[in-house]
Amino acid sequence: MKYPKLSLDKLINEGTGSVTVQERRKFLKLGLSIAGVYAGGTILSLTSVIGKAQASGGGVFVEKYPYNPHYSMVIRQSLCIDCEKCVDACNMTNHVPEYGYRTRILTKKYTGKLDKQVEFIPVLCNQCNKPACVRACPTKATYKDPVTGIVLMENKKCIGCKTCILACPYDARYFNVEKRAVDKCDFCWDKRLSQGETETGCSAACPTGSRTFGNLTDPENIVYKLVHQLEEQVWVIRPADDTKPNIFYMKGNMRSVDNILNEQKFKYFDPNKS
Repeated sequence: MKYPKLSLDKLINEGTGSVTVQERRKFLKLGLSIAGVYAGGTILSLTSVIGKAQASGGGVFVEKYPYNPHYSMVIRQSLCIDCEKCVDACNMTNHVPEYGYRTRILTKKYTGKLDKQVEFIPVLCNQCNKPACVRACPTKATYKDPVTGIVLMENKKCIGCKTCILACPYDARYFNVEKRAVDKCDFCWDKRLSQGETETGCSAACPTGSRTFGNLTDPENIVYKLVHQLEEQVWVIRPADDTKPNIFYMKGNMRSVDNILNEQKFKYFDPNKS
């Protein structure tokens, strides 16, 4: 029997969504990750995942984890209800002025869909491993802490040129008039983490667990499990900028989250009662 010659140029990439969970698990056992699916699974493109966290499309998130703890956050969009308790907790914890922001919730509207017409997307500083803001700052007022990896601000060095604001791909900075310096999210390092707390104000205040904060180097940590799981696709914002962000996104329905976290519960923190 003669088989038709396969033309690779005519194959269409269907994305990795058509690969079943069982197939994904088999590939993972071999140390491989799916980088592409073509023409109904005729050809699979596989890449090594040993020591790497990968995007659903095959792009590498983090080639290695330079810090320990390597602070990171996973945003599960489907769990965000736009209550803004995270924003209130952030503003109260870090004394953010009314005109400023360290975190926000964006709204994405859909047309022609009856089941879901709106989606909420929490955004904040992505605490990049290769931060464009640090490279752009002429006075080194913004820097990546060599121990924690958190991108921080040294206010006395800031000259208000706002170059870092223009360089940031995530629009995560603003100029604080009172401080006379640019301000941004620092994972609540000054107010919480350095004081012995294990969560940021926004993640602790989220009543649904949409924001999950933790250590990306610890295989037993919730963040590590979410980033490396195979049940759902995980992605980062603006991967083409190659900033190696430490804020990850996934849809995160409750059933898959329960399976991934193995019944670990979230503790809700009310900033108004602290």
